[in-house]
Amino acid sequence: MGETNLLNYQQGLFERICSLEELQLAFKAVKRNHGAAGVDGISIEQFERNLPRELDQLRRELEDWTYYPKPVRRVEIPKPQGGIRELGIPTVRDRVVQASVKAVLEPIFDPLFSNSSYGFRPKRNQRQAVEAAQKLVQSGKEYVVDLDLAKFFDRVHHDRLIHRLRQQVPDNRVLRLIGITLRSGVLKDGLVSATKEGTMQGSPLSPLLSNVVLDELDKELESRGLSFCRFADDCNIFVSSKKSADRVMQSIGKFIEKRLRLVVNQEKSKVALSNSVRFLGMTIIAGTIAISAQSIQRAMDKVKELTRRGSSLNLHDTMKEINSWYVGWASYYQMTQYPAQLSVIESHVRRRLRARIVAQQKRRRYLYWHLRKRGIHHRLARVALTNRKRWALSHTEAVETAYPNAWFRDELGQLIKSRPRLPHQLPLKKWVKLT
Repeated sequence: MGETNLLNYQQGLFERICSLEELQLAFKAVKRNHGAAGVDGISIEQFERNLPRELDQLRRELEDWTYYPKPVRRVEIPKPQGGIRELGIPTVRDRVVQASVKAVLEPIFDPLFSNSSYGFRPKRNQRQAVEAAQKLVQSGKEYVVDLDLAKFFDRVHHDRLIHRLRQQVPDNRVLRLIGITLRSGVLKDGLVSATKEGTMQGSPLSPLLSNVVLDELDKELESRGLSFCRFADDCNIFVSSKKSADRVMQSIGKFIEKRLRLVVNQEKSKVALSNSVRFLGMTIIAGTIAISAQSIQRAMDKVKELTRRGSSLNLHDTMKEINSWYVGWASYYQMTQYPAQLSVIESHVRRRLRARIVAQQKRRRYLYWHLRKRGIHHRLARVALTNRKRWALSHTEAVETAYPNAWFRDELGQLIKSRPRLPHQLPLKKWVKLT
């Protein structure tokens, strides 16, 4: 966007946010993202039933300044690494307003953001961020300053954020609207508490505002000539030596805490070689992309959860549930350059299901005759009559022959086919830890 076009675009921002056309587009964005009801209990489907009236009401309230956002409903989501992530769920009408603000402001701010910033931006994603990190490691910058910002979204300083917005948004009405959104309060356990700082995760506007805040960090890193990759509040800085990395950790840490008024989590932040650092679930090992050991272990744990003992689901429904999870998991982690890592998960799924089949036979002689019916020779099927437990039996020749990999492909449909084969079939190195 040229300078003249930008100046023209910046005029009448508030009117554009309030327009029915923009509000209609904002609702479509909210509907695509799904989401639960807010404190008023009105779902997206209920809001849509009276959409023209609801949007016209919103427009009038915005224009005459009778609009005021309701408190967000706070929910707690367990983190994979442990701990709790607090999300805020605004009402549907408030999400529509925030989506409209985001859509109008994003064309102004996004061109100003760093090329090393990948999170919550149009046409940018996690894979691009990981591949950029890979190129930096391949260039010889193997030491990583892994910065972890403690409760970043909860500690955003409102005055500093509004000051950053004001540099590009001349319309004070837009800033006022954002201000009342930030201070709308939180409902938890039946009590409403004020929000004096922070921008709530889970709101449509929060990702853009977080990038506005952290763009100041990006500009500082660029002014120092440092190479980095940032995805939201996950920032890795790449340097050539440990000495340089230690120096950068200390100086950038001070900048973040004194200038940005944020907090660096000293326990989780570290300086290490790239093969010891996890970035967006991946690790750069010897210049190649691999799924991190933590991500592999969480996948193993998820498979165990989906195939747990005593489940009320039958085998077919269990396989459908696994397939639903695995398609999404593999579509993200297919960026690995070690396809054998995905094969390890698939093999683990099959073994867990074979163990379920073994357990379903209840008695050993039942399992013996079951294997015989599946065409297994009696000399192999006799393993069912031994003292081996279900897990050991699941890995025997008899059970694996009775239920070969092809059977699971047929039964699970897309479980194996869902992930495309990579053009570079690199072997799985023994030093890539999987558990």
